[in-house]
Amino acid sequence: MNAQPASIAETLEHVRARIEHADEAPTLDALAQFAGLSPSHLQRAFRRRYGMSPAEYHRARRFGQLKAALRDGAAVADAVYEAGFGSGSRVYENSDRLLGMTPASYRAGGAGASIRYTTTATPLGRLLVAATARGICAVTLGANDAELEARLAAEFPQAARERVDAGREEWLDAVIARIASELGWSDAAAPALPPLDVAATAFQWRVWNALTRIPAGETRSYGELAAAIGAPKAARAVGNACGNNRLALIVPCHRVIREDGTPGGWRWGVERKRTLLAQERRRATPPEARRKQG
Repeated sequence: MNAQPASIAETLEHVRARIEHADEAPTLDALAQFAGLSPSHLQRAFRRRYGMSPAEYHRARRFGQLKAALRDGAAVADAVYEAGFGSGSRVYENSDRLLGMTPASYRAGGAGASIRYTTTATPLGRLLVAATARGICAVTLGANDAELEARLAAEFPQAARERVDAGREEWLDAVIARIASELGWSDAAAPALPPLDVAATAFQWRVWNALTRIPAGETRSYGELAAAIGAPKAARAVGNACGNNRLALIVPCHRVIREDGTPGGWRWGVERKRTLLAQERRRATPPEARRKQG
């Protein structure tokens, strides 16, 4: 494949599609030859566009298939092979990093996993942040702590869930501080985002990565976001990926609206979405323009 006539975005999309349809992960050299790029150039460009290397993309795609099969009740051995892994040992070597637990544990509702969480008050209601030993696994909004804890229990009914007080868990506190800073609820500097421990399909990761590039105060339609990731006919799939986001405010799916400009749905409530978008627009408006509007 000659990369010169096509844009780099088109070339990368062809590479991504080749990985999608590969049973075994193509080597970087083979993909580079297919794309007409050097291996190092392809590696950098692919990571910049999709947020992961070609090898990580292939692995994430298979883990997404594995997770879906496990949640649907498939036997672990069947799910492992249906997702394209050559052996159970290969999936167990990496699954705790991508699922936060082994496949058998995930299928059993998180049995054997340990999740720490905390809640706090925000202008949008109560906020729950949860983490496994590998990273942040949930950020949710709700009316009260009981509602939030019930959602966490539904996702991981068999996991050991431990509530910790604010100020006693570095990762949880960092997420809360980052959200407060970025949304203007605090004047403190935003700390670095801790590692994430959320399993998803490769397509979902592409959508979520694109969501993080939408500036605060701006919105995109589902169609515009689909076009931005090189899949212009996948607006409905983009909507599903937004609906599967478990990291409220960290992955800003609230910035995606319907084609007609109406807010559309949001897992954490349409009224919260309207309020949040209005707050972000006000913060993004220069003070002088705000005074004229007032």
